[in-house]
Amino acid sequence: MWRETITTEGPYDFERVLSRLSLDPVNTLNLEEKIVKVPLVIEDKPYVIIVQAVGTIANPCFDISGSDEKVKDRALKKIIKIFQFDFPLHTLGLHFQKTNIAEIFQQHAGTPLVLEFDPYRCLMKCIIHQQLNLAFAHKLTERFVKTFGYQVDDVWFYPRPETVAALQYDDLKALQFSGRKVEYVIDTSRLIAEGKLNFAELDMLSDDEIMKRLIKIRGIGPWTVQNLLLSGLGRPNLFPKADIGVQNAIKKHFKLEKKPTAEEMDQYSKQWEPYLSYATLYLWRSIE
Repeated sequence: MWRETITTEGPYDFERVLSRLSLDPVNTLNLEEKIVKVPLVIEDKPYVIIVQAVGTIANPCFDISGSDEKVKDRALKKIIKIFQFDFPLHTLGLHFQKTNIAEIFQQHAGTPLVLEFDPYRCLMKCIIHQQLNLAFAHKLTERFVKTFGYQVDDVWFYPRPETVAALQYDDLKALQFSGRKVEYVIDTSRLIAEGKLNFAELDMLSDDEIMKRLIKIRGIGPWTVQNLLLSGLGRPNLFPKADIGVQNAIKKHFKLEKKPTAEEMDQYSKQWEPYLSYATLYLWRSIE
């Protein structure tokens, strides 16, 4: 067993992190004790890493613990990236004080951009969630994980790409997946299992290069790529203009009579660079 204490620059509101993570029924957390158990796969082996907030919003401090000392450094590196412990939210607040969404950033100060626990999980979740209402999307994802995934210390891990690649289309149809979604999930997993789609290689590319490469894959459009870049790879300057939530938040904040056009969104968002991903997150939060 190993344990490490990490501090980061405030403000950092971990209760808001847990509140958002609690929306996904696959996640394992304890709101009262401010704990989340993170499923990580390191060198093809599953590990559960426990993250507990022991500080305050102004002075954030976290206890990180795991079972195997050999993977401690790699696990810590992943945890720091997932929870963005190395990104100063104070600097972010100063930047947005001077913008047209300063009020939203004041209301949600200290909200970090937390990533999905691994890129494959993020991509599968994005594909499953496409064109579904959130409640049914979470239900479908839960069925997928609890039917074909596995547990370690009562924590659910998404199925491995190789497991999904070996499924028959009817296996997912039995869970109420649509015919096309079945093909997208299994066929994309086959590309990953065969090494034709490699996330480590992908992460070396620019946002535009990743977009050009992934939209060639059947079932992956711009919305899915943007969400992978934002929530899977942690790119800081992503702005999914086609996202309905972002459109609704802009409409509400700027008191528009109808949803903004792409040109209007470009105009509003000029002030937000180079932190468009954070603007996106805070806009989502403003209407949740």
